[in-house]
Amino acid sequence: MKMFESISHIAGKYFAFWVVGAALIAFFLPSTFLGLGAYITILLGVVMFGMGLTLKPVDFKMVVQKPLPVIIGVLSQFLIMPLAAFAIAYLLNLPAELAAGLVLLGSVPGGTSSNVMVFLARGNLALSVAMTSLSTLLAPVFTPLILLALAGQWLPVDPVSMFVSIVQVIIVPIALGVGVRKLAPAAVDKGTSIIPLISVLAIIIIVMAVVAANVDSIVSSGVMVFAAVMLHNLFGLSLGYGTAKVMKLDESKRRAISIEVGMQNSGLGVALATAHFGPLAALPNVLAAVWHNISGPILATFWSKRPVEKEEKDPVPQDTWVEDIKQTGL
Repeated sequence: MKMFESISHIAGKYFAFWVVGAALIAFFLPSTFLGLGAYITILLGVVMFGMGLTLKPVDFKMVVQKPLPVIIGVLSQFLIMPLAAFAIAYLLNLPAELAAGLVLLGSVPGGTSSNVMVFLARGNLALSVAMTSLSTLLAPVFTPLILLALAGQWLPVDPVSMFVSIVQVIIVPIALGVGVRKLAPAAVDKGTSIIPLISVLAIIIIVMAVVAANVDSIVSSGVMVFAAVMLHNLFGLSLGYGTAKVMKLDESKRRAISIEVGMQNSGLGVALATAHFGPLAALPNVLAAVWHNISGPILATFWSKRPVEKEEKDPVPQDTWVEDIKQTGL
């Protein structure tokens, strides 16, 4: 078990490098990985099951006791990112599938790796975890409706089918993970240290499958799509921070909301794009999986060197989440 824990820690710590390396291998040897596309949904379900194993009732305590920052953050997530994606797709005149894929990237909830970035940035970790959890639970309703409103002009959107897909891929695995944790908490606590290894492997396989299926598209429009993803991420980080500042939240909450808004669950975006729009629409989400794990650590390092003013005490001590972050590593 110790060996797996060490490997898992390394996998989580150097996640961005593994993703970039996997993408390059799949790009140069696409035929080897084309068959992996059939397993994308299952693999994402595995990642979400792992998230469910780490969730505790305390993760939702802030939603009940101090809902305003969480509401501000989640509304920013589901307003800023889809609208920014829509505007960028228009300004860059992206082809229909790529435009829809970028809007999809903006419409999915926050990713779990954002919690680690908030912790490293000395942001409010309680708020970050609450935002990730709540936005994920709201995704079956919000994501299809946002896509219908903003991406329907490029590609047909079936909100009911997408709702079912998100429930199957996210809600059911998370619920199963929570249930397993409730039934066998001691066993789960012993095994949580290898969850990052499983999650990293699953996401790497997803990335390789989509890159292998889109080699020609990456060659023809990869630079433009990568520019769109970078702009989208920059808008999210900047406007998330600005919104929190306008609402007079303290610095640690501004940092948490900035990172939560800017970093998306690109794995979900890949699965939904592949199932409902086609492999080309998954490309912005694959590139986001790489870029978000580069920009996130850069911003977290920048903020980690800058002090945070004293703030009001959170309903649950920060140390509660710090221990979870140290265990999961992602």
